[in-house]
Parts: sequence; structure tokens; C-alpha cells
Amino acid sequence: MTLKVYPNLLLLFLFNSVWTRTVRQVYDELDPEHWSHYTFECPKECFCPPSFPNALYCDNKGLKEIPAIPARIWYLYLQNNFIETISEKPFVNASHLRWINLNKNKITNDGIESGVLSKLKRLLYLFLEDNELEEVPAPLPGGLEQLRLARNKISRIPEGVFSNLENLTMLDLHHNSLLDSALQSDTFQGLNNLMQLNIAKNSLKKMPLSIPANTLQLFLDNNSIEVIPENYFSTIPKVTFLRLNYNKLSDDGIPPNGFNVSSILDLQLSHNQLTKIPPINAHLEHLHLDHNRIKSVNGTQICPVSIAIAEDYGFYGNIPRLRYLRLDGNEIKPPIPLDIMICFQLLQAVVI
Repeated sequence: MTLKVYPNLLLLFLFNSVWTRTVRQVYDELDPEHWSHYTFECPKECFCPPSFPNALYCDNKGLKEIPAIPARIWYLYLQNNFIETISEKPFVNASHLRWINLNKNKITNDGIESGVLSKLKRLLYLFLEDNELEEVPAPLPGGLEQLRLARNKISRIPEGVFSNLENLTMLDLHHNSLLDSALQSDTFQGLNNLMQLNIAKNSLKKMPLSIPANTLQLFLDNNSIEVIPENYFSTIPKVTFLRLNYNKLSDDGIPPNGFNVSSILDLQLSHNQLTKIPPINAHLEHLHLDHNRIKSVNGTQICPVSIAIAEDYGFYGNIPRLRYLRLDGNEIKPPIPLDIMICFQLLQAVVI
């Protein structure tokens, strides 16, 4: 692999971020009606840091059950245990909970007592990754902002489970067992403020239906998707980061202007079956096409504007914004065609 970096230009790597409310730390909001009203008992199995009186650390303790949670607790850490059930009893006094981390336990759907989660009215963040769930738990707290269910065995999404989650900004379902049949036209109904949807590493063959309109980040890597429907992205006009790596996309499976979408800034199509670069929009900044079947690159053909116009605009004009282009793992040989550089004058790096 040869890396070409153009002089005086810095290679920018997109970080994977999600626009969601910053976790509120104890020193920012110590308020609730005066912590002096609460006793500072600490379950013997857990650690209660004196400097963070509303945090309870019960992680990596070999627990099989959730201990009684004191009323003062906002942040509850229970990851890396052997917990199988979530019952109402430990949470009787825990009316202030904002954050629960139950990753890496042995929780099943049958082990979640009916209605226990929805009674946690102030809960904002619920982490249940690396458990043994076979469907999305329901009902859920209406105020949730993040729901992380990665690396379970989820193959079913109950009807209406997300309908009251208007505040949810992040839904992570990656590395589960979802088939196309699990994602109906109303599955994501109610997620009006969703920004990141991660359904990577499932068993999808089609693009999911009815993605929430405000979605900014859509991750569909490691599925078996073959076709992008015509005008698919017109219903998610704000999508900015799109990942479709490790699928089965071919040239015939992409409409003529399937990815010519002005909102998309980062497009990842690595490890597919493409033989040519699909048409892109002038606003695109990062394009990943490594490990496809592309044999050659023609800058005149892939330039979102005519080469003549791009050359006339110069550095200060409204030229295509592509800054990073990855083409390694194809059948392309250097050098990079001059017309690529003429068109994409803001290119900072090309991997070929």
C-alpha cells in the first residue's frame, strides 16, 4: 500500500461522534433538594466515592443480583458481573437514577420484571450491551436519550417499543441477529430526535425502512445489503455520516445518483463489489472505497462539476470539497491521474 500525502496539507480523520446531551457530572448538578437530606449508606458489595456522592460503583464484583440502590444515586455502574435479572425491589428508592450501565452480564428478557424499566422516570442512559437479550426490552423510560443494546441476540423489536422515546438521540443495535422482517415501516416511529442509528453486524439484505428523518449518522456495516433503493436518502435529508462497509453492493445495486446527496460528508463503501466510483456530491469530504474491484479512476467522470469549471474556480471558489480518498485494495496502480487533482483541489490525502 502506498500513501501519498500532498505537501503542506494535513490528513484529517473523522472521529465517530454522536450529537447528544453531555453527561451531567455530579459537580455540575449537586442540587437535588439538598443532598443533606439523604443518608450516605453504601451497599457492602459496591464502592461509593466520597467525592461523587451520587455515583455507585458495583462493577467487576461477581454480583448475581442488583443490590439495593440508595435514593441519592444518579449514576449506577453494574457492568462485568453475572446478573441475570432486573427486578423492581432494588430500585424502590432509586427515583433519581439518570445512568445505568449493565453491560456484560447475563440478562435475558425473561429476567426483566414487567414494567421495571419504565418506572425509572428520570433515566437518560441505559446500557445493556453484551447480555443475552433476544428482543428489545419493553416498556422503556420515556425520557431516555441513549439506548445501547449491542452484542446481544436480538432478533425481534416489539411493536411500538420506541413510540414514546421522543428524546432518544442514540440507538445502538449493532452485532445482533436482526433480519429484514424485524424492521417494519413503523419500527422507528416516535424517534423524532434520533441522531445516530447503528444496525451494523446484523443479517440485513435490504436497506431498513423508515429511518427517522433527523438521523445524522447511519451505520449499516457488515450486513448483506445488495441494493440502494431509488431516492432512499430523500427521507433522511440530514444524514451526514453513512457507513456501508462489508456489504454486497455492486454497480447495478446503486441508482445513478444514489449517493449524490448534498448532506453526506463521510461515505464509507469499503469491502463491497464495486468496479467503478459512484457519482458523488460536491459537498462530500471523505470517501472510502478500499477493497472493491475498481480497476481505474477517471477524474473527469467522477468530478461532481466539470473539470473546466473546477479549474476555473481555483482554491477560493465553490469547488468540490473532497479531502480524503481511500482506494487501496483495488486494482488501481499509481500514479494518481492529474484530473483527480484538478477536480478535487482540497484533497489532503489519497491512499492507493
